[in-house]
Amino acid sequence: MREAGSGEERDALVGVAVSHALGGVEAVREVAEALLPREACFILLFVPEALELSDVEAGVAAHLAGSLVFGCTTAGQITPDGYENDALLALAFPRSHFRCASQLIAPLKPLSIQRITDDARALDARFQRTAHWNRLALTITDGLSKQEDMLVAALEAGLDEMPIFGGSAANGLNFKQTSVLHGGKFHTNAALVLMLETDLEFSGIGFDHFLPTGHQMVVTGAEPEERVVYEINGAPAADEYARLVGVPREALSPQVFAENPVLVRNSALYHVRAIQEVQEGGALSFLSAIDEGLLLTLGKGQEIVKTMAQELDLRDGRGRSPEFILGFDCVLRRIEIDHKQLTRQASEVLRDRKVLGFNTYGEQHCGVHVNQTFVGVAFFEPKERALH
Repeated sequence: MREAGSGEERDALVGVAVSHALGGVEAVREVAEALLPREACFILLFVPEALELSDVEAGVAAHLAGSLVFGCTTAGQITPDGYENDALLALAFPRSHFRCASQLIAPLKPLSIQRITDDARALDARFQRTAHWNRLALTITDGLSKQEDMLVAALEAGLDEMPIFGGSAANGLNFKQTSVLHGGKFHTNAALVLMLETDLEFSGIGFDHFLPTGHQMVVTGAEPEERVVYEINGAPAADEYARLVGVPREALSPQVFAENPVLVRNSALYHVRAIQEVQEGGALSFLSAIDEGLLLTLGKGQEIVKTMAQELDLRDGRGRSPEFILGFDCVLRRIEIDHKQLTRQASEVLRDRKVLGFNTYGEQHCGVHVNQTFVGVAFFEPKERALH
């Protein structure tokens, strides 16, 4: 895997390939031919909703046999051109800079916190350490499992100080079935844990663009296991939320939810608890944990593209920008950007900051499952090479 460096050839820190083919087999063939799979420690595939998963599986078997391939279904892709909807994105992480160990957690529900904690510790213990290399973990989870909150808490307990970053698999705006890719097959009701070692420097990222308003509400009726809220402030949930936002209940939509999220305070920080949809009878389904008695605050958005540009303008200790950023970006952020006709500007920011990844149904960062947040990992040159 090679890329052009300033006047000379140098090792690429990630290989990138994109296909817009309409068939899964052909799409995988195209990205495989554009990469050098044998030089890859592992490959991530971020799959658009239009591709048949059985065809993608067949393509992996035919064209990436012998390679470690992981990935998921998505609600959009972040390619070298920015936001896309119909691209199969492949990222090849070279052996020269990465080592990995993986574990598929299936079935994810019912979830055993103790089992996941123990299995994470065992995976860490089996994964031989390389002197002076850095460790992190990535998670990709069935985005409709409703288990991400407990999963990330269990992993945090099992992996101690190891930083964990992740995103929930998606499937456009269908909210019907999401899948993770492991062992050449797509799995539902499952989660992938990918433990990495790298000689690259890295920095975690997590940000949204909302500030709390003075509008607060209390969840007075809920079914926490299903993330459904029936009542807010003693009134039907959808009616009360619509009143606070200032729109008729029938006007509630993904665009309204994206631009008017509810926030939960954790110490000095606010985390987004995104609304997925209005259910029959006026209940609201959420994409994160919810419970009776929870105090919610209505959020007000700042300039989303400006915030993105500022937060992604990263530098390492030597003032160097990242070689690339692996990004998990909530689909509700994408909805707001599209609705405000800011897709071109946002894509320019993502392209300039070398962001690669996918649009999610939720994000995991600092031991918490959140929504409407950009979570990512910025990878920088190794110290040794940066000194030359």
